[in-house]
Amino acid sequence: MTPRTAVELADWRRRTAELYAAVRAAPDPASGHATWRAGRDALFRDHPQSPLPSGDPLRRSGLPYWPYDPALRFEVPLRPAPPAMLELDTGADGTTTMERVGTLELPGIGPLDAWWLAQYGGGLFVPLRDGTAGGETYGGGRYLLDTAKGADLGGRDGLVVMDLNLAYHPSCRYDPAWTCPLAPAGNRLTTPVRAGERTD
Repeated sequence: MTPRTAVELADWRRRTAELYAAVRAAPDPASGHATWRAGRDALFRDHPQSPLPSGDPLRRSGLPYWPYDPALRFEVPLRPAPPAMLELDTGADGTTTMERVGTLELPGIGPLDAWWLAQYGGGLFVPLRDGTAGGETYGGGRYLLDTAKGADLGGRDGLVVMDLNLAYHPSCRYDPAWTCPLAPAGNRLTTPVRAGERTD
């Protein structure tokens, strides 16, 4: 990695963290969602580390999303789950090790495993592969939380905010140069989740 790339990636993560801080500070979830969409579109359009190739029409149009649905935002406890470890090949980045730290039960949707990224600093990671995958969304799934990279919706009183309206595709959906950890078995649902980012 060159010094310039390192600085650019650090800036991308900083801006992502700032964007999610603005979402958490928004007066209501719908306006937070609008802030998130605008900020994500700006990063994908203008940032030198955008996973969109130069000239991609999505830089002009913005990423496609379903309309905001308040019924798909939950505040749920992280329930205990049997311990499990996963080691995922992440290409040039080596291996990503994840430890299951619990389960999040989303009413009407189903349970999702929550993982702790075991690398330095750690982070809560919740991917999702739902019934729209491979058609209306990326076949490998989407991400709901990735706190190591700033994608954190917060929580209070021991609850975790899970807003499916902020489900987003990993960078590998746009550029094969990226290698992304995808949804393991405990994060795959047959229920279609028509919220968040979609393919078109």
